[in-house]
Amino acid sequence: MAETVRAAVQTGPRGIEIREFPRPEIGPDDGLLRVEANGICGSDVETYKGHLGYGDRGPFIPGHEPLGVIEEIGERAAARWGVEPGDRVALEVIVPCHACQQCLTGRYQSCPNRKYGHGVTGIDVEPAIWGGLAEYLYLSPGSVLHRIERSVPVEVAAMFNPLGAGVRWAAGLGGVRLGDTVLVLGCGQRGLASVIAARAAGAGTIIVTGLESDEHKLALAREFGADHTIFADSEHTVEKVADLTGGAMADVTLELTPMAAAPVADALLATRHGGRVVLAGLKGGKEIPLRTDLIVNRALQIFGAFGVDATANEQAIAIIESGRFPLEKLHTHTFGLDDTALAIETLAGEVPGEQAVHVSVHPHL
Repeated sequence: MAETVRAAVQTGPRGIEIREFPRPEIGPDDGLLRVEANGICGSDVETYKGHLGYGDRGPFIPGHEPLGVIEEIGERAAARWGVEPGDRVALEVIVPCHACQQCLTGRYQSCPNRKYGHGVTGIDVEPAIWGGLAEYLYLSPGSVLHRIERSVPVEVAAMFNPLGAGVRWAAGLGGVRLGDTVLVLGCGQRGLASVIAARAAGAGTIIVTGLESDEHKLALAREFGADHTIFADSEHTVEKVADLTGGAMADVTLELTPMAAAPVADALLATRHGGRVVLAGLKGGKEIPLRTDLIVNRALQIFGAFGVDATANEQAIAIIESGRFPLEKLHTHTFGLDDTALAIETLAGEVPGEQAVHVSVHPHL
C-alpha cells in the first residue's frame, strides 16, 4: 500500500504542479476513494486561467467531478452511506453539516456551516486531498455521494455532473413540460446535457445556440434531440427564435454561456410572456446590464442555478445507467494526471487541431 498520494495542485493562474501528500489514516466515520476519473468543467478552465474562483484560496487540488471506487471506509461511514469497499460512487462538490435548519429542510446547498468542498478546498486543510485530480480522495464524514454501476464505461459514468446540471437546469428549475419550446444558449457539455434532459422531459421543440467554431458541438446537439441550431456570431438569436417559433418565443430559456454578457439580454428577449429563464453561465464577476423592465413587463420568472443537487444527480445517474442515449459520443479526450494542464487547455480550445466536448483526467492511467 502506497504511503503517499500523487495529485495535481493549482498554485496560481495557469500553474499546475504534481505533488505528493501523505495517505490519510481512515477512522470509523470517513473513507478513501480511489479516483477512476474526474471530468473537467468549464469553470475549471476559467479558474485555471485566473478568471474565476481562485482569489485568496491558495494552492488547492482541483476536481469537483470525482468518480471512483471505495478503497477504504470506516464501519460507521459504511453504514451511513450504504456502501462498502469496491463500490463505485460519484461525489458532490459541497460537504454540508447535515444538522442545520437548511440541511434538515433539504436546502443543504445553502448550508451556512460548510467549510470544505471537493475540488475547492485548499491543501492547507488536512488531509489536503479534497479534489478529484488526485490518485485518492478523502471522504469526510459529511461528503455526499451517489452509487453508479461499475458496468458503465468510466468515461460515460464520469459525465454524471454535467448531465446532472442539464437535468436540474432544464427539468428542475426550468420546469420543462410536454410540448414546451426550449432555448439553450450555449452548446458546451452542459448545454448538450440540457438538450438530453429537455428531450427526456418531453420538450416539443429544442433550439440551441453556439459559435461557428462550435459546429461539431451543434452537430451533437442535433443528434441528441435539438430541432434547430443557431450560429450566435453570425445570426441574430432573438430574431431567429421568433422566426422558428412563429413569434411565440421560448417557454423556457437556459443561459449557459461562460463569461459572455450579450446572451443574458438574448435570454430575456427570446422568452415568451410568463416564461422561465434559468441563468447558469458564470461571468467571472462582470457587471451585466440588466433591463429589469423586460422582466416586469414580460412577467418573466428568473432562476439562478447553483450547482447540482442530490435529486438531479440521482436522475442523471438513472439516465446514464439506462443506456438510452449514446453518451459515449460526447466524450472526446482522456488524459493522465501528469497531463492535467493539457486536459484543461484542450477543453478550453487552446490546443490546435483538437475539438473537445467532454474531457476527463484518469489519475491512475
